[in-house]
Amino acid sequence: MTEKTVKTGKPGKKQNITKAANDRMHRERDGADRRTDKKTGGKFDGQMNEKMNNRPVRANNTTAWKKAEGRRMDPEGKAGTGSRPDRKPDGRPGQKRDEFVCSSDRKRKENFGTGSKKQGLFCPADKKCGGCRYLRISYEEQLKLKREQVAKLLKPYCKVSPVVGMEQPLHYRNKVHAVFDRTRDGKIISGIYQEGTHKVIPVDNCLIENEKADAIIRDIRGMLKSFKIKTYDEDTGYGLLRHVLVRVGHKTGQIMVVLVLGSPILPSKNNFVRALRELHPEITTIIINVNNRQTSMVLGDKESVIYGKGYIEDELCGYTFRISSKSFYQVNSVQTELLYRKAVELAGLTGKERVIDAYCGIGTIGIVTSSQAGEVISVELNKDAVRDAVRNAARNGIKNVSFYQNDAGDFLTGMAEDGEKADVVFMDPPRQGSSEEFLSSVIALAPKRIVYISCNPESLARDLKYLTAHGYRAQGAWPYDMFPFTEEIETVCCLSR
Repeated sequence: MTEKTVKTGKPGKKQNITKAANDRMHRERDGADRRTDKKTGGKFDGQMNEKMNNRPVRANNTTAWKKAEGRRMDPEGKAGTGSRPDRKPDGRPGQKRDEFVCSSDRKRKENFGTGSKKQGLFCPADKKCGGCRYLRISYEEQLKLKREQVAKLLKPYCKVSPVVGMEQPLHYRNKVHAVFDRTRDGKIISGIYQEGTHKVIPVDNCLIENEKADAIIRDIRGMLKSFKIKTYDEDTGYGLLRHVLVRVGHKTGQIMVVLVLGSPILPSKNNFVRALRELHPEITTIIINVNNRQTSMVLGDKESVIYGKGYIEDELCGYTFRISSKSFYQVNSVQTELLYRKAVELAGLTGKERVIDAYCGIGTIGIVTSSQAGEVISVELNKDAVRDAVRNAARNGIKNVSFYQNDAGDFLTGMAEDGEKADVVFMDPPRQGSSEEFLSSVIALAPKRIVYISCNPESLARDLKYLTAHGYRAQGAWPYDMFPFTEEIETVCCLSR
């Protein structure tokens, strides 16, 4: 395996750091795929430690790029420095699954049948969880509504192509989170918070979640009584089990189970692991995450691996990626591959370009792009994501990608002030979009093309307004339905000078 490092400073300069950054990574209510941008206050792949101990801090406007006192990491991640949403179901009582309407595509008709606009799927959590607001209408109509939404917002800037939908738009979420509680009569339940509250709505099967993950969560719930494990009470602070997080490798089938506890001690730990794996031998790793704070955040600071390697791997666009409990990885693997291939196509790479991958997460876009670029510079604030990115590059034998743990805006500003240039910039910001400072730093780098991946068409429209006012022209927008049955839509947009 080729050794890969996280570099600091200009390309070519390297510096070994032996102390890991002490930042904090958490998710919001659903264990969520969200990140936080220092400039915009948005949410990244987790929440960084408020004090940001050992995080690269700019002494002036050029420090982030010129000195970049971030961490360098080896493939084992022994040193390091360092970030989205979808929602959940509605339904109609008595509705059968085969009444669900997909698009007019032949395969979709074969899978789901045909029907009227009002047809949809039944969900027991109807109107309670606040997620799948489009569950009552046909999939064909969902795609039309989403395209209309994007087209209306982006009309001043570019044409919008039809939405790329899914042939199998059920059970697509590779990441499933459940909160545990008890009813007044003492019955153990697991599920999701009712929209706008901390009341737990029992969910056994969710139409958009991975079925195997749901089954694992149900069986963990069934094991609690025999192991005398009490669920955590948010009001009193007593109890042990707070949440369970399950991540599934779409192509590899590897499964991670994260038990979020109020204290680090799991009674009869070895027996619990043995019993769970007897029910689900497909589980490849089990992790204890400790969250002992009075908070709505799902994950805590400390983790210990009680079975397996502590991570899973999955394949995307022909590359293998390592995924830890806290790192950002798109929840819809099928659509992500289509989206990324389109993004790389729009970049128009010839193999000589200098590419910047801002908000790089675990390095997916940069690594997928690397074979068609001369050099890739990837920037990410999330320490755990950067650590995984370094390992992912080494795992795939990638040698032309450098990873920097830093705020993307600070980093690019430093590059611009130091006179650096780039040919293509990929940006995949949090839901709130990018800050004006970040966009101005991109403009200062003067890339020929900007490939903007957005999970929020409203913030995309706002950012396009700024970019087009500063010499760029939007070539078009291509929406992808990453979150069927929800109102959310992912869009990739290409801009050029």
